[in-house]
Amino acid sequence: MKEVIVNSKYDGKKLNNFLLNTFDGLSKNELYKSLRKKDIRINDVKVSENVVVHKGDNIKVFISDEKLYKQNFNVEIIYEDDNIIAVNKPAGLEVIENNKVCLTSILNKLLIEKCKSKEGAFVKPCHRLDRNTTGLVLFAKSQESLDILLDKFKNREIEKHYNATVYGIPKEKHADLTAYLFKDAKKSLVYISDTPKKGYEKIETSYKVISSIKETNTSILDITLHTGKTHQIRAHLAHIGLPIVGDRKIWK
Repeated sequence: MKEVIVNSKYDGKKLNNFLLNTFDGLSKNELYKSLRKKDIRINDVKVSENVVVHKGDNIKVFISDEKLYKQNFNVEIIYEDDNIIAVNKPAGLEVIENNKVCLTSILNKLLIEKCKSKEGAFVKPCHRLDRNTTGLVLFAKSQESLDILLDKFKNREIEKHYNATVYGIPKEKHADLTAYLFKDAKKSLVYISDTPKKGYEKIETSYKVISSIKETNTSILDITLHTGKTHQIRAHLAHIGLPIVGDRKIWK
C-alpha cells in the first residue's frame, strides 16, 4: 500500500491525473482496473470512479511496486561478501511492505539480478528504510547470516544513524528526547504526548546538529533512534518544533 497526500497543484483535478503523474510506472489500464476493484481509497473511503481530488486528501493505493514505478532504479552495491550485501537504497523503493519482508519487491529482484548469487538465491533485508528514504540497507545471503544480524540489531550491537534536514535551528547542539507515541491505524494518524497515557508507547530519540543555515532557518541533524516506533523520527521532531523539510503529514 502506498499513501500520498494531494498537494495544491492538483486541487480540484481528477484523480487519474494526480496518480498517473505521481507514479511514473502506472498505466491507465492498471489505474482503471484498480478503480473497478476498489483498490484506491480517498480519506479511507473506497472509490470506484475517477473523482475530483482536493488539497490535503489522503490517497491510499493498493497496487504493487512493479505496477507503480518504472524499473529503472540504479541500486548501488557498497559491499558484498558470502554473507551480506550492503546497498545504497534509492528513494522510491520499498524494503518492507505492510510490516512484512517484501520478497517480490523491485529492490529484492534487482539485488538477486545484480549480486554474485544465482537467480533465486537467499536475499533478505535485515532492517528497513521508508520508501522515500535513501541510505544503507543490509541484506543477508543466508538464513544463518539473517539470524545473526537480526539478533545484533535487536541487541543494539549495530548502530544506525539518520540524517534529516529540518525547519528550525535548535538551541541545543545535542539532545536526548523522550515522549510517548500512539498510532491510530483507523485514522492513519500518530499522536505524541510528553506524558504517559493509556495506549501510548515510550519513544526515545537523540539528535546532534551537523549544520544550520540562518537564511533558510533550516538545520541538518544526525539522529539516533533508541526505540523504533512507527514514524518516530518524523513525529518526534515535529512535536518539538523541528519538522522535516518536505514532510506533508500532519502530526498531532
